[in-house]
Amino acid sequence: MNTSLDKIVEELKKAKSILIFPHVRIDGDALGSSVALCIAMRLQGKEAHILIEEDLPSNLAFLDEGYCINEYSSSDNIDVCLAVDCSDLARLENRKEIFLNGKVTVSIDHHLTNEYFADLNYVNSDSAATAEIVYYLLKAMGQTIDAKIAEALYAAIATDTGNFQYSNTTKETHLIVAELYDTGMDHNKVAVEIYQNIRPEKVKLVCAALSTMEIFSNGRANIAYVTQDMLKQCNATMDEADGVVEKLRDIRAIEIAVFLKEETDQVKVGMRAKSKADVSMIANQFGGGGHKKAAGCVIEGTIENAKQLIKDSVHNYLSNLKG
Repeated sequence: MNTSLDKIVEELKKAKSILIFPHVRIDGDALGSSVALCIAMRLQGKEAHILIEEDLPSNLAFLDEGYCINEYSSSDNIDVCLAVDCSDLARLENRKEIFLNGKVTVSIDHHLTNEYFADLNYVNSDSAATAEIVYYLLKAMGQTIDAKIAEALYAAIATDTGNFQYSNTTKETHLIVAELYDTGMDHNKVAVEIYQNIRPEKVKLVCAALSTMEIFSNGRANIAYVTQDMLKQCNATMDEADGVVEKLRDIRAIEIAVFLKEETDQVKVGMRAKSKADVSMIANQFGGGGHKKAAGCVIEGTIENAKQLIKDSVHNYLSNLKG
C-alpha cells in the first residue's frame, strides 16, 4: 500500500503550491517535520504553508518563523496537500475538507495504525519519528539540509524519542542526528527552548496533576489527571500538562502509565508503557491508536467515567500479560 518516496518526490517537484497539515494537538514531531518540509519547499521556489487550527505549544512556538497559518481562503488551487504524522483523517479535524480538495493528497507518517487515507501514502512504522522519513524525502529531492531545517528535524526526533530514551530509538536515528550536527545547527538552543524555558504556572500544574496519581493493578500501573478547574487554579494551559505521563511512567515498577486530560464533554487519554506492554492495544479498544510504547484515545463523558473505564482495561490487560 506504500507509495515510493520517488513518486512523492516527483509530485512535490511538479507542484507550485503545497499546503502542509500536521495533526491536531500538535507535538514536536508533527511541527518539526512540517517546518522542515515548509522551509525546504520554499527554498525550492514553491508557495508553502503549514495549516493549523490551534495555538502552538509554548515550548515549540520558536520553530514557527512565519510558516504556520490558521486559515486558507481557497483550496482549489493547491497542487499538493501533505499530511504529516497523521494516522487518519480524523486527526485533521476541521481541516479535512481543505486537505481532500488538494489536486494530489499525500500522507507521510510512522504510525502502525495509519489508514492510508491519501492519494499517495508513505508509512514506515520502523522510523522513530516522521522526521526521519522527511529527512530521507529531502535527500531524495536533492535538497541541502541547512542548519534551520536541521534544527526543526532535530526537535522532531528528540521529542518523539524522549531525548533518545525510548525503545523506538535506533542506530539509524543516531546516524541521522549525527548528520544534522554537521550542518552547524544549534542543538543547545533547541534543547533550551523545548525543555528549559517553562513558565512557573506549568510547574504548579504538573504538581497538581501528580497529586492526583493513583497506583493500581498490584503496583504495575498508575493514573493521574488534569481538569479544567485545575487549569484555572494554576493559570495554565492544557499543553503545559505535556510530559506528566512520562513522569508517571518513570516511577519504579510501573509498567503502564495513564494520564487523562479533561476537555468539554470528553477526556483525552495518553498512555505510556515501559517494557513489555503494548498500550496501542488498549487504545484500540476505545477507537484510538498509536505506538506500542505510546498511544492514546478519546473517551466521551466525564473524567470519572473515563478513569474507571481505562483502569479496568489496563488492569485486565496487565492481568493477562506474561512476564
